[in-house]
This record gives sequence, C-alpha cells and structure tokens, in this order.
Amino acid sequence: MKNRKIGPFQVSEIGLGCMNLSHAYGAPVSEAQAEKVLLTALDAGVTLFDTAALYGFGANETLVGKVLKSHRQKFTLASKCGMTGVDVNGDGKLVRVIDGRPETIRKTCEEALKRLQTDVIDLYYLHRWDKKVPIEDSVGALSDLIRQGKIQSIGLSEVSANTLRKAHAVHPIAAVQTEYSLWTRNPEIAVLKACEALGTAFVAFSPVARGFLCGPLDIQGLDAKDIRKSMPRFTAENYAANFKLFAPYLELAKEADCSPAQLALAWLLHKAPHIIPIPGTTREQHLMDDLGAAQVKLSPDLVVRLEALINEHTVVGSRYNAQANSEVDTEVFENIP
Repeated sequence: MKNRKIGPFQVSEIGLGCMNLSHAYGAPVSEAQAEKVLLTALDAGVTLFDTAALYGFGANETLVGKVLKSHRQKFTLASKCGMTGVDVNGDGKLVRVIDGRPETIRKTCEEALKRLQTDVIDLYYLHRWDKKVPIEDSVGALSDLIRQGKIQSIGLSEVSANTLRKAHAVHPIAAVQTEYSLWTRNPEIAVLKACEALGTAFVAFSPVARGFLCGPLDIQGLDAKDIRKSMPRFTAENYAANFKLFAPYLELAKEADCSPAQLALAWLLHKAPHIIPIPGTTREQHLMDDLGAAQVKLSPDLVVRLEALINEHTVVGSRYNAQANSEVDTEVFENIP
C-alpha cells in the first residue's frame, strides 16, 4: 500500500478500525481471533490502528496494547477521549457519557496510556464535542498533553467545519474522523473541504456503510447488542428499500473487477488524497479483501455512475437515531429526512 499523511505521520492509505473486535456489533470475538486480525493487519502493511476508550469500555484499548506492544515502533496508534463508560448510578453498570472537560480528558488519557501499554499516543481524538464545554477548552487540554509528551497530535471526531476551524485556531488539528461512505455523504457539505484547506487528514469510519456495501445482511438476525438495531437505515422497511440499490452496485463492482467492499473503499481513496478509510472486521479474509482496494482503479465514468446510484437522495433513513444525531456536530443535508 501507498502512504498518506496524517499530522506528522505517514500511514498506510487504509488503516484498521479496531472497534468491532470488542464493541458495537454484538458479542465480541475471542481474544485469540482478535489477535489474529491485528497481527495479520500489521503483517499486511497496515500502519494506522484506531481504538478508543469507549470501545468495550476500555477493553479495546487493553486488547490493542497487549497484542501490539512489542511492535509499537511499526505503526501509528490512534485513540480517543471525551466519550467513555461511566458508573453514573454507583451500581457498577457503565453507561456511555460525553464529557469534554479538561480534567476528564487528562484522566482518560492517563488511563489509556496504561491500557495501551505505551508512553505516548500518536494521535488522540476528542471522540465527540461536548457541547457544554467550549471546543477551545477541550482542545486546550489536548494541547497540554502534547506539551507533556503524552500525545503527539490532536484529532476531532464528528465535528462541523466551523468547529474544526475554532479548534484549529487553538492548536493544529491533525485529523478529523467522521462517518463517510457512498451512503453517508455529509462530509461533502463542508468539512472535507475545510480539512483540505487546513492540511488536516480526513479519516473515514464505517467506510463500507456498516456492512451494507459488503453484501446482504440478515437484519432480523442481528444480535440484540448490535448498534445497527437502533439505526433507521436498518429498520425492516428502510433496509428493504435500500437493498434495492445493492444489485446495481454489485454490477458496478463486477465492472471494476473487484469485490463490493473493495469498490466502496476504492471510491474513498479516489475522492481525495487526504482521505484515509479505516474499515473494521473480525475476520482475516475480510481484512485482506479490504486491503486489496488499494490496487483497484476506477474510471471517471464508473465513479459518476456509482455516485448517481448511491447518495443522500437515494438512501432511505437517517444514519443515526434522534438521540445519536443530537450528539454529533457534523453538517446535515437540508430537506432530507
């Protein structure tokens, strides 16, 4: 794979999102299987590994630290603060809380360094902007961590172009991480261009549309803890409408001589040189298929037809439910439900 720039680092043009090894899509895989995926990625040339304090309420950072600690100089390590599991009721049950206060950021970083078994985190994101705290205060706390040598660069997740500019005025922002795929095009409204103007990398999570662009999903059989069960695009009615897009999409993948997942990732790589997709998977064969996207070439005509097929006008349903939508700062398309 070729490299792309993210802050002071050169990283593989496709990174690995580690979340679903511990979190979000039902029961996590065994530690042995997760280790296979992580080491296969490293051996295949992946040099950007992305985790967060939230994922598995610390379990994902612990996993990544344990498996990759002896290879620490071979890759760029990204993690996140600002959204963690908190025992709010004192009953031992952790719930997700967005908290961007400087003291919380400092505490989360200290805990992350221990779980990750490292002295420094290369790229540290504010996982969500806590709208009760000025973005300047949260980024100021992150810049203090840079001065203390605990992190090397700052990222933001799910922010608007306006928030990015405010943050960048406090300290240069190395990366913005937001959902971006053929079926989630919101970054095209403003933040992609803002990133390009500021020299900020754009890291695309859920680049294969939470599995939709890989193949048919049994939405009735999703695990009770699978986050897609709360997402409007995966209700029975909306999924049926959206799935009508898949057959013509598959034909375009065949025309490009690649798998459906590779087409989704190749499209992102084609869009701009500052975009770095971070697909996640629990299987080595899916990982290797994803990485093959780096070799796929797309003709201008195919890209036009692809973007006409799947876009904000043809996909049915919001990407998040109302609660989750209220927690992000990313721009939304007007007059689209």
